[in-house]
Amino acid sequence: MEINGLKIEAGADLHQADLSGANLQGVDLSGANLFLAGFSGANLSGANLSNVTANSVFLVEANLSGANLTNATLFGAYLNFANLTGANLKGASLQGADLEGAVLTGATMPDGTIHD
Repeated sequence: MEINGLKIEAGADLHQADLSGANLQGVDLSGANLFLAGFSGANLSGANLSNVTANSVFLVEANLSGANLTNATLFGAYLNFANLTGANLKGASLQGADLEGAVLTGATMPDGTIHD
């Protein structure tokens, strides 16, 4: 997949890319570098974001419902008001992440528990 000249695929280097508002439903970004990338308001529902490095990534109001975020590194990520309904965060590193207002219903948390 290519958006605005950026190649979007597993293992992609999207360091500081701005894909705010993009429709990336079901995209495979496993293992990608998303450090300081902007995905605010983007549709990433059903996306594979396993094993991504996404320190300080901007996912404010992003739709991550059903997304696979297993073993993702999300240190200091901005997930304010993001929709994480049914997302899999098992093994994810969320140290310093901002989850204010995030919807976590049915999400698998880093420790494997399901959020109510």
